Amino acid sequence: MKRIGVLTSGGDAPGMNAAIRAIVRTGVAHDLEMYGIKRGYQGMIDGAIEAMDARSVSGIIHRGGTLLHTARCEAFREVEGRAAAAAQLARHGIEGLVVIGGNGSYHGAYKLCQEHGIACVGLPGTIDNDIGGTQYTIGFDTALNTAVEAIDRLRDTAASHDRIFFVEMMGRCSGFIAMYSGLAGGAEEMLVPESITVISELVDILREARARGKTSMIVVVAEGDDAGDASTIARKVREAAPEFKKTRVTVIGHLQRGGTPTAFDRVLATRMGVIGVEALLEGKSNVMTAFENNTVTLRPIADSWETYNKFDPDLFRLAKLLSV
Repeated sequence: MKRIGVLTSGGDAPGMNAAIRAIVRTGVAHDLEMYGIKRGYQGMIDGAIEAMDARSVSGIIHRGGTLLHTARCEAFREVEGRAAAAAQLARHGIEGLVVIGGNGSYHGAYKLCQEHGIACVGLPGTIDNDIGGTQYTIGFDTALNTAVEAIDRLRDTAASHDRIFFVEMMGRCSGFIAMYSGLAGGAEEMLVPESITVISELVDILREARARGKTSMIVVVAEGDDAGDASTIARKVREAAPEFKKTRVTVIGHLQRGGTPTAFDRVLATRMGVIGVEALLEGKSNVMTAFENNTVTLRPIADSWETYNKFDPDLFRLAKLLSV
């Protein structure tokens, strides 16, 4: 293998640039020709492919976002779109790909390999930490720290005004950010897709906290909670318990995706980037890098959708125990 391409696909995540840097420099160290594919699979179809060298990735390890940009690509879901992408890779002589992204990105890489024989390795890049087969994904730690900082700041205002704040975190299908940030921020309750939310039970929890002398509270809500988003849940609480009319809603939103990656995310992305390139050189394909027990390993890429990464349900018990 002489030429390898790298792309980022789907939502951006802090640490993607650190991964790109590691991939390109590892390739250069092994005398490979490295190519960056801009805007994910859409850029692959469009031929937005540029040669990269060690200097192309200078000064990016600390930057959020992705140097290569990212996009979602409906055309790549179709056989014709993947054929057009494969033709562009062939035109540039690219034999292998490192794909940094989430579940959808992995599906695309898997099909490209199956249909056109392009060797592919996936790196898990998503703030949601919801990719099966790996304990942590690139970007989760940074997003979590951003969320915790937001809770800390909001608690100051909540305490000053004797209010309940409903704080919405990203996570349509996964409550990792909401659960971990709520636990780290001392929230009174965390509402996540992994559990059913009953408004009457939430009201009871808030009333009990008020009876214990609490004048302000934080309720963290994952955007994909079954009872609705933070605004919807806050309204339902006010309707069920008029004494909680002094509520405020804050949506952290895309702030969780941006910013300087933490040291953990930089190191994780670097380790995965190196192992991803070396896996291609060893002739491996349709595998993903995974973080398990403080070690970066390789797993079948299909593990990302055949298994599901879940947080320890005992965290619910800890949160309840400590919210008195």
